[in-house]
Amino acid sequence: MRVIAGTHRGRRLRGPQGTALRPTSDRVREALFSILGNRLPDSRVLDLYAGTGAIGIEALSRGSAQVTFVESRAESLTLLRQNVSDCQLGTHVIIQARTVQQFLSRQELWTGPYDIIFADPPYDATYELEGIFSKISTTLTTPDAWLIVEHASKMVLPQQLGPSSFIRRYAYGDTALSIFTFPDAVPA
Repeated sequence: MRVIAGTHRGRRLRGPQGTALRPTSDRVREALFSILGNRLPDSRVLDLYAGTGAIGIEALSRGSAQVTFVESRAESLTLLRQNVSDCQLGTHVIIQARTVQQFLSRQELWTGPYDIIFADPPYDATYELEGIFSKISTTLTTPDAWLIVEHASKMVLPQQLGPSSFIRRYAYGDTALSIFTFPDAVPA
């Protein structure tokens, strides 16, 4: 697994051993960053279910100002911390070692508002997102923020995830990316 583009292009990232983690494939990562395009420069990114950190590290490599990683699994946290250290990203990164639900329920932990939220839950836990996002405040995001959810392509997400509204879905084999906006976000 490598950083695809930007200042850290070609940098090798540490990946999981075995099948406990499902990192986003290079194909899907490349498509994701093509979709995000000019939204990345100077953006604040929230990487939920961060795993190895590949998405957030790629965002930083492509010009994001800051990434907040949220991850609760010990093995994933170890890989995430090693990858952040290897890429020397310390001042641009915040790592929250807790569940997504714990993080989103505690506004004092937020370093947003965020411009981009990426959520890649374990596929069997994707159903939790509706309940988790139903409780968040619109102060979490900027008015034109995007929420991108990576999920199994067989799964159809609801039209609303809390204060966010579905706008588009992209499918890549067994994986899909669904994009939501936050039309009622409070300006920062």
